[in-house]
Amino acid sequence: MLRSLTLPVLGAGVLVFSALPASAASWSTTATRAFPMSSRVTADLGRAPGAMPMHVVLGLAAPNHAADRILVRQATPGDPLYHQYLSPAQARAIVSPSGARVNAVASYLARNGFTRISISRDNMLLSADGTAAIANRAFSTEIHVLASGRRHIYANAKPALVPATLRDSVVSVLGLNNYSAHIDLKKKTSVQSCTEVPVLDVCALSAFGPNDFAQVYDAPATTGSNTNIAIFAEGDLTQVVADLRTQEQQSGLPAVPVNIVMTGPQSGDTSGADEFDLDTQYSTGLAGNVKLLTLYDAPSLGDADLANAYDQFATDDTSKAASASFGECELLEDESGGNTTADAIFQEAALQGQTVFASSGDDGAACLGVENGIPAGVPGVEYPASSTYVVGVGGTTLLANANGSYYGEIGWYSGGGGQSLVEPAGSWQSGIATLASVGLKGVPDIAMDADPDTGANVIVSGAAEEIGGTSLSSPLSLGVWARLETIHGNSLGFAAPILYKEFSDEGGTALGLPTGTTRAIGGFHDVELGGNPLPAKPGWDYSTGLGTFDIGLSGTDILK
Repeated sequence: MLRSLTLPVLGAGVLVFSALPASAASWSTTATRAFPMSSRVTADLGRAPGAMPMHVVLGLAAPNHAADRILVRQATPGDPLYHQYLSPAQARAIVSPSGARVNAVASYLARNGFTRISISRDNMLLSADGTAAIANRAFSTEIHVLASGRRHIYANAKPALVPATLRDSVVSVLGLNNYSAHIDLKKKTSVQSCTEVPVLDVCALSAFGPNDFAQVYDAPATTGSNTNIAIFAEGDLTQVVADLRTQEQQSGLPAVPVNIVMTGPQSGDTSGADEFDLDTQYSTGLAGNVKLLTLYDAPSLGDADLANAYDQFATDDTSKAASASFGECELLEDESGGNTTADAIFQEAALQGQTVFASSGDDGAACLGVENGIPAGVPGVEYPASSTYVVGVGGTTLLANANGSYYGEIGWYSGGGGQSLVEPAGSWQSGIATLASVGLKGVPDIAMDADPDTGANVIVSGAAEEIGGTSLSSPLSLGVWARLETIHGNSLGFAAPILYKEFSDEGGTALGLPTGTTRAIGGFHDVELGGNPLPAKPGWDYSTGLGTFDIGLSGTDILK
């Protein structure tokens, strides 16, 4: 939630800024660099009209990596901090800037003409309304209009700067472009009773329902009924809730309580309804039941609007876990500075015992970024799945026996994965020799079913559609985690350190695997075939991470 700011009377004890720094030497860089132009797909049409409205969100904090040790201790049995999670106030003291620094930034924005200035409850974000001319002046940048295919977007052609006096206060300036994260969703294109898998000479069952996934992934009788979960969404969600009720009725599941939290102005967009149908029906569906489902409803999937949604999840601190079934190339997010700001929010949530799952993408070991008309980037991984403080979820092709029991999985050829180029590996990945030597996060952390040919039976506008993609694997992971949190009295906390501590190089060596590889101790299906095209192999890999949940074993074995 944002609080409106009443600016103090300028005077003693209050920093005062002129509307413009006196010279170029008075400016300081932020993490928001110039939008990457590409002559192949984008034409620069020149400066945007000065009166064009703009909504900006300033990130005021970066993650404190020294606090990562707390996350490890919270997941270590016998440690005094084991299962001792920070309150929002305690987490804020570690990650957030002081009120004086925030007010100094707000004063500067007001003097440059920004209005409706608001500060998030944790002092992490400062939101304001203005125009392109105001943004150009306040951040010494240039907002340009770009032609990309048949659509026009706007973006900053120069880096965003702030006065040198604010060097240690403003981390990033979000909202200077209007490109959005894309939804990682794939629909089945043909109707088949099953899908032939030549490599295994079996026929995979198709169109799983919530109860089918619960059976095939060995869900115990205990549901997630005592756990609150959340979905990050966008647009008008009226039909999404109606479709959830239809799925629940058809699947014989209880109607879960739903709370919609608007994190910005209401949007009437319904273009992503099938995505959010999938998210809601298969997180709560695989959970069997949840105490409360909260939908954090953003005006768009742009980085400024998403930052507010992420921050609302953290400052509310009412949901144990959430799913984000969207992403964008991490290098584009790094150019905007959005990853630095979001990482700080995700770290804040993790310290409070919350987990965010995110889709790793549907472009395999590449991130072309062309789905929504933005310039193509180099192959890579997607954000937020690549965030140090997010559990990235890759994809598999799920194979079931005729009676619906688990047969096996192979790495889905389109599941996102690879090596991050900018996000540090959490210390919990140090047991993976390859990642420990690189020092950057490997994606994904885990995987679940994503192949649209072994996808989910989703109710969309009242009718059934078969949908897959890592948009499915992320909410499936959320549903699993809801069950595990309920089994463990909502004490598990941030998932990543818990999941990685169950892997060891010694175990791989004992099995005759090459030195430096790892194996699952329990609770996971280790996926060893297929790839994206980076191969699935014994232990952790860039296609399926640690593997997929065997929920029954996860509840009784690995999470002790």
